[in-house]
Amino acid sequence: MGWFWGTPADKLTSTAIKESSAVDQGPSSCPNSFPAPALSTEPTSKQSPSGNPLTSWSAWGGSLVPTTILVGGILLTARLQRKYFRRYADAPSVPQAFMRRRTMFGKVTSVGDGDDFRLFHTPGGRMAGWGWFRHVPESRTALAHQTIHVRIAGVDAPECGHFGRPAQPYADEALAWLRTYILGRRVRAHVHRQDQYSRVVATVYVRRGLFKKDVGFEMLRAGWATIYEGKAGAEFGGVEKKYRAEEKKAKDARRGIWRKGTAGESPMAYKARYKNTENKTEKKPQHQQDKGWLKRIFGS
Repeated sequence: MGWFWGTPADKLTSTAIKESSAVDQGPSSCPNSFPAPALSTEPTSKQSPSGNPLTSWSAWGGSLVPTTILVGGILLTARLQRKYFRRYADAPSVPQAFMRRRTMFGKVTSVGDGDDFRLFHTPGGRMAGWGWFRHVPESRTALAHQTIHVRIAGVDAPECGHFGRPAQPYADEALAWLRTYILGRRVRAHVHRQDQYSRVVATVYVRRGLFKKDVGFEMLRAGWATIYEGKAGAEFGGVEKKYRAEEKKAKDARRGIWRKGTAGESPMAYKARYKNTENKTEKKPQHQQDKGWLKRIFGS
């Protein structure tokens, strides 16, 4: 009975213990089996502590900083270019936000009258490559529609002959002086506004030697301009008293247009005189013209 009841049970128990022992002993007890991979609780370099690879810093966070710097640099460059290095081709293209807040730097390409000229805008100057690898055009064809018409603020020079009007006395001398002073030079214009002729009215500065000169002030000092006396649209940039004092000095010293005294006609009076003359020579009313045709037809 012992064998019948005890022996088979003992064999079953012994077999189970051996199998359990073989599993616990691992590869040494099972030479033909493969070792089980070791499990680690430490986060790997490609896995976040939470186990989600999408939130891993090494997976995509490492590229976030250089990408942010690159995009920020592009946006900053575009903003600087639009605000400080954008070139304006003509006076109408200069925005209103520019007036009384900003200055324009460029080269004087032509002087057409005693108090205005053409400016090729070169924003940034040499720092932006002008004169190095960017150059101002020289031919009239290349400069067409590429220059800003600038009216010097606060002064009025003798009128040159145009629109069928004769030139004022000393107009050629004033024009020659301004050409000698600024033509071909780089100037900085402190813009105030646009006038009715689509010109930018500006106080203009040019470097002569080591000093920066106010062109309008120097014209008054030399006696080749008067104070602008227009009732509307006069701009002085806050230096009207200084301008008037210098004009008086030129009158007293009889320089330029004042060499024969103050009896001459001012540019403002000249323009007003011709404007009144032109208004008086306007066409006759239509009913008067019709009456003339009736006389021709009926002879009465």
